[in-house]
Amino acid sequence: MSTPRSVVLERLAYTLAAPVLAVAPNVYPDSPVNTVVQLAGAAGIGGWFLAAKSEETGAGRKILRWSPLVLAAAVDVAAKHTPGWGPWWLDGLLAAGWAAAGSVVLPFSRHARRHHRPALATPALQLQPAEVPELSPALVDDGADLLTREARMLWENAGMPARTHIVKATRHPGMQHDLTILLRASETGRPITGLTEAAVAAPFGVHSSDVVLADVAIQPGRQGGPGWLEARITPDANQRRRTKPTDQERWTDRVAGPKGGAPGSVLVHRTRDNERGVTFYRAKMADSTDTPRIDLAKVCRGLSLPEDDSCVFVLIDGNEFLISAFDEPPLSAIFPATRELLTPDAKGMYVCGFTITGQPVKTMVYQHDKNAPAHGLTLGVSRSGKTQYFAINMAAQSLDGQVVWLSTVRKDEKTTTLGRYIDRQGSNALWMARQLRAAKALCEIRAEMPWPHDGQPHDYKPGDTRCPYRQLNVYADEFMTAAQDGDFGEFIQKDGEDLTVTSLKYGIGFNPAGQSPFAHNGFSTEMKDNLRQNSRPVVFNMGSPGATRKAAEGTMENAYDVPTIPARYSRQEGSAIERAMRGEADPENGVSTGGVAVIVLDNGRAVLMRSLYADFDTDLAHLFPDEVNRLTDYEISELDKRGLWFDWNEPVRPGEFWPEPDEDDDSDDDGRSRRRSGGGGKGGGKQGTKSSTRPAEPQVTSPRQALEAIKSLNNA
Repeated sequence: MSTPRSVVLERLAYTLAAPVLAVAPNVYPDSPVNTVVQLAGAAGIGGWFLAAKSEETGAGRKILRWSPLVLAAAVDVAAKHTPGWGPWWLDGLLAAGWAAAGSVVLPFSRHARRHHRPALATPALQLQPAEVPELSPALVDDGADLLTREARMLWENAGMPARTHIVKATRHPGMQHDLTILLRASETGRPITGLTEAAVAAPFGVHSSDVVLADVAIQPGRQGGPGWLEARITPDANQRRRTKPTDQERWTDRVAGPKGGAPGSVLVHRTRDNERGVTFYRAKMADSTDTPRIDLAKVCRGLSLPEDDSCVFVLIDGNEFLISAFDEPPLSAIFPATRELLTPDAKGMYVCGFTITGQPVKTMVYQHDKNAPAHGLTLGVSRSGKTQYFAINMAAQSLDGQVVWLSTVRKDEKTTTLGRYIDRQGSNALWMARQLRAAKALCEIRAEMPWPHDGQPHDYKPGDTRCPYRQLNVYADEFMTAAQDGDFGEFIQKDGEDLTVTSLKYGIGFNPAGQSPFAHNGFSTEMKDNLRQNSRPVVFNMGSPGATRKAAEGTMENAYDVPTIPARYSRQEGSAIERAMRGEADPENGVSTGGVAVIVLDNGRAVLMRSLYADFDTDLAHLFPDEVNRLTDYEISELDKRGLWFDWNEPVRPGEFWPEPDEDDDSDDDGRSRRRSGGGGKGGGKQGTKSSTRPAEPQVTSPRQALEAIKSLNNA
């Protein structure tokens, strides 16, 4: 057998290149030959790297074939950096060793190649036993059906991607091209790695997005785990899904994705209520431990709904949530108040409004579980619906047999109308101060008031027929404005705080209202805590969505999602871009949000509702009882003894709020003006001049009084 010509030529090349490797670095250090040799060595290292990463057989032979180039570069670098020819002619010895190694390595690097050694003489034909060809695992006849055999043929033509074998192919019912293939690793015990959707899609001529890879569960009679994989190839179903998706498919593709409006969610069902004109999307989180993160605008775009806050709402309950898409703004409807809705039940609950879903919302006239009256907190800007809410709340309390007092900072038509159906009503800061002072004194009176069944005083118990007095509800509209009044603000704030903290056990509920819930506007921390714990706060429009959310959060125990109340309910008509291009004005079809409020329920959850509507242009007698509920004669006589029961519209009585000054002391030594005790509040018939004096050294009992005392110091 002769040596192949290519082997002889390659050995000759090694022999001739060896002197060049030894001489060039020493005689011509800057010669391009050194650069070429080093670049060839770098290419050899790259060949090593590619051969090592390749999953094909013969990686070791390829590494061996690239070795001469890498070693040649190493010899060249060594010869260039040794002084002269190196010790003991090291450069020459290295070059000679390189040539010898190449001559030895070459035959081993070609031992697996075929057709390189033609025979010199044709040997005589001899009969030999026929060799049985070894069938590859992919060609084993296991009785597979035609679809599986055709799929295996396509798979083998593609080179058995990721060294896998098709066990079975199953066509999807009613589909022409959709199928599922079951794959396993060709080598037993090896996991399937490196298989991608594109590698599966290429043999079958489909898009990679039409392929889904899934793990195979272990089943009786069949293995599973990392060595098995299932590929679903669904070009027909995906084409239908892109053009006519089902509700679940649209939700999965457009809403539940990582960039969707509700990532990680699953649509439970979609229902339509034609009578109410609303579509409900009920969904839940795929992982029950996740909390829904809803971007309502993205959800609307994903479901092809108009992005309209007035028609699309979300309600979150644990890991579930409900999206309601209305045809018309649901809270633009009017819900008239009726005596049937306002009559409290056995637990003191009555309907005060309706939510977006048409559910009735209830609030309380007393706390049944605490055996105590209920406070009230109502917030909102002007014309937001506070007085309307007062009317239905007072009507419910009156229908339950309770007494109602109402004070406001300024007189208006609606509060004057309500005054005809309740015990007392007034419209200035002086009247509010007298009302709070009388209610505070009434706590002392009721604390000593004997009950008829045993002659002993007891705490108030709602619904107890033995109780000798009625529950009293004290309303203070625009409480924050009154608390900042220059004459009576300190009395209003102090008595209001005391009433909030101590009045429940004596059957007195305090109901302040205003446009701010913060401490610098009259609400102390103790006052807010007591109002929050013993009422269902109602927050109407505070002027902006941010202010409304802030006010609602201030009345809640924890930070919950607060619904948004827009300035007006305005449906989107047509395209704003097209109107801009045509130069047309936007349609003005907004609906007022007056009467829409956020009510904070007992569990701290904020609910958006529209309160019942009391029409002040008609007679409100159908909402109130026939007779006005009033205090008992005993209570009135005790208040009269204390000088607190009279016409509270009178001017300030001498010594009523401040001690009377001495008659001969009309002014201080420095001539500074003093308030005369006969002064009144805003709009309250204030009389007298500012030249009268207060006591020389007033007692400081609050930060406000301390600040006033500091300001009044001379030469400060």
